[in-house]
Amino acid sequence: MLQAKLASKQDGQEKSVIRISDRLEIGGNEIVIIGGPCAVESSEQMDQVATELAPAAIQVIRGCIFKPRTSPYSFQGLGTEGVAVLDEVRQKHSLPVITEVMSVEHVHAVLGHVDILQIGSRNMQNFELLKAVGQTDLPVLLKRGLAATLEELLMAAEYIMSQGNQRVILCERGIRSFDPETRNVLDLGAVVVLKHMTHLPVVVDPSHAAGKRELVADLARAAVACGADGLIIECHPEPEKSVSDARQALSLADMAELVKSLKPIAEAIGRRLVNTKPNFSVVAGLQSGHQISETVVPNRCRA
Repeated sequence: MLQAKLASKQDGQEKSVIRISDRLEIGGNEIVIIGGPCAVESSEQMDQVATELAPAAIQVIRGCIFKPRTSPYSFQGLGTEGVAVLDEVRQKHSLPVITEVMSVEHVHAVLGHVDILQIGSRNMQNFELLKAVGQTDLPVLLKRGLAATLEELLMAAEYIMSQGNQRVILCERGIRSFDPETRNVLDLGAVVVLKHMTHLPVVVDPSHAAGKRELVADLARAAVACGADGLIIECHPEPEKSVSDARQALSLADMAELVKSLKPIAEAIGRRLVNTKPNFSVVAGLQSGHQISETVVPNRCRA
């Protein structure tokens, strides 16, 4: 851990609060909910998702256009054709958008059109990709590899931060186990440990951990109870028809009900959900070289 000079928590250091938009940040008292389909399928699909989720206190829309799949014959995403769809959603609905990138070329393709870059578990140690997102000024959600130690996760974050981008959000998404009843084992103990190891925000992905929609809500509630700064959850207008990860996707109505159930849990631990749709200013990354100027808040490290 001594080598993770930027990602590890130093004595007396306060937690970092990462600015996502002009009215939304993660790592503070408010718990951020990210929701949407595993894969972008059409403009109509994403418009429906944003329309129904915005009133339900979902602050960020997820949707991937580049999909790493175990089988080369599975749907790989819309590719660069999906960039316009993501841009349309964020502009029309005034909601930040997160999408996964798998290569340096993908990073350049989405800059200026999305608000958070996601590094999937399979790419946690794709070091050239980590360096590339580290050269942008967009927040990066870094997922833990399916067999990675917490030290390896923080060293991956270190790759990003060492390039100048301090806006890293860690994500626990489950680790591989011997038991087939869940897709992965959601390591909520890791969330607690990371809070001691690092100053960076930590979110939880119960969808990929469980692999079954009936397990997602309880795992999401447990994640909030143990201190997660946010959740990223898959949901779809017609889950059974999803072209990717259909079994784990919630309906939009179930997603809204889940968020309602999180409110008393958040309040019980002295935190709260963001209850209104934030307005946001578009954050451009490497294409424009735009850097965000932020006001430092006492007792917190804001990035």
